[in-house]
Amino acid sequence: MISTTFRHVPPSDALKRYSEEKITKLQKFLRQPMTAKVTLSLDRLKQVAEVRISSGGEHLEAKEATNDMYASIDVVLGKLERQIRASKGAAKAKVRGGESVRKATSTRVPDLEAEALPRAKTAAKVVKKTVSKRTAKAKR
Repeated sequence: MISTTFRHVPPSDALKRYSEEKITKLQKFLRQPMTAKVTLSLDRLKQVAEVRISSGGEHLEAKEATNDMYASIDVVLGKLERQIRASKGAAKAKVRGGESVRKATSTRVPDLEAEALPRAKTAAKVVKKTVSKRTAKAKR
């Protein structure tokens, strides 16, 4: 279900039809049926398109103001599509038992050059240098 509201803009069937056609294409990315609220308004000299989508437990929202209403609708749909893909990726990672990008702890990649060096005095010097740098940072 898509409801369209015109605020400070004369209602137009063409705008309503255009926004509904574009928003229904987002349904293919969502698992559950969606409800959308579209608000098309005029703010000073800018044409503003604001869309809120609810699909199951997901709530997505985007807003854009440009000089052309059709361009505003297109940009808003791009933002919503990006939000849907991001939430879908996070959900897949959660199902797989992985961590999200934001919550992932930084893992240190082993230094391949240090491992390639023979276990002689040079390797000990490299270790001593890295240890001394760490202690210098800790003292600061």
